[in-house]
Amino acid sequence: MTKKRVCSRFVLLTIFGLLCLAPAYAQGCSLCRAQTASETSRFIAALRGGIWILIVPSLSVCIALAAMAYRRRNRFHEDDAESDSW
Repeated sequence: MTKKRVCSRFVLLTIFGLLCLAPAYAQGCSLCRAQTASETSRFIAALRGGIWILIVPSLSVCIALAAMAYRRRNRFHEDDAESDSW
């Protein structure tokens, strides 16, 4: 694939992700909502910050693994696969 095509796919996926952000943000369990409704605004802000702190490392590991798999997708060719078959 050309760089232009990869960049356009990345932009489209980013836009799609941002459009899906609002419905995903609106979800939440009722117990969590009831618990945080009785707390102060400082606690709610700290909880939101903590959620981001937990999301960022796991998301970056997933992105790194996907990038490594994408880069090495052509490492093994079909000619070699035929000789490895039973």
